[in-house]
Amino acid sequence: MCLIAFAWQAHDDFPLIVAGNRDEFFERPTAPADWWPDGVRLAGRDLRAGGTWMGVARNGRFAALTNHRDPTAMRADAPSRGALVGDFLAAAGRPAEALERIAGTAPLYNGFNLLAAQWSATRADAMGMWAVSGPADATPIGIVPGVHALSNARLDTSWPKVDRAGDALRTVVKTVRSVDALVDDLFALLDDRTIADDRDLPRTGVPLAVERALSAAFIRMPGYGTRASTVLVVDRHGRATFVERRCEPDRPFVEQRFSFVAEPSSGDEADGRSRLSAVRVP
Repeated sequence: MCLIAFAWQAHDDFPLIVAGNRDEFFERPTAPADWWPDGVRLAGRDLRAGGTWMGVARNGRFAALTNHRDPTAMRADAPSRGALVGDFLAAAGRPAEALERIAGTAPLYNGFNLLAAQWSATRADAMGMWAVSGPADATPIGIVPGVHALSNARLDTSWPKVDRAGDALRTVVKTVRSVDALVDDLFALLDDRTIADDRDLPRTGVPLAVERALSAAFIRMPGYGTRASTVLVVDRHGRATFVERRCEPDRPFVEQRFSFVAEPSSGDEADGRSRLSAVRVP
């Protein structure tokens, strides 16, 4: 992902709301969101490296990733950062333990931000949300309740599209009418194609023309741009609505929607197992 706006414990009925855009080279092979062969993870998939950018798991876990934009620090031999999302979603044990293991591997990767959450309809003490930034100083940090956004710098760094997305999400959270309306509002937020003024652009080491194009929430450049917009809404009963809208160039949008309820039995939060009913919504 190259833009994620999220609300954590900012609405009484919807403790987790996430909207994210995945920006990538158009030639990179990608599979749309679906349940993975392990039956545990729901996410799109990078068919070149096998990882993903945003997903959820049957036990009520969420993870999403953005890359740090710093061309001078890129290592060609580093493994794909998309593995971090899949690893957290599939990991056994408590979320904090999984994140500590991920933090220990952070020096292997190029720069990243990983968001991770656990939700529960039955136990408030089983809920939490964290951020891990690497490769250095990768200690997991608890997310405070509220509205947050990030792009290709640290969490809540003030970039034009980050600020616009955060402001738009605050408005959305204040005016929630229904899950379907909320999903529509989140996709509208992600479709913002505003280009920032040059004086407001960050300086990340890419050419100015590229910096301009990347300042939009929804990006279109020759060979590169927003390929998927994804939203996640979790209500206070533990029901998740996960919707992916694929945005391939010169093609109509293709949308897939999934709904599931994680129903952990007593003690399952300790080892990451849960019972779940899950359906794809046509």
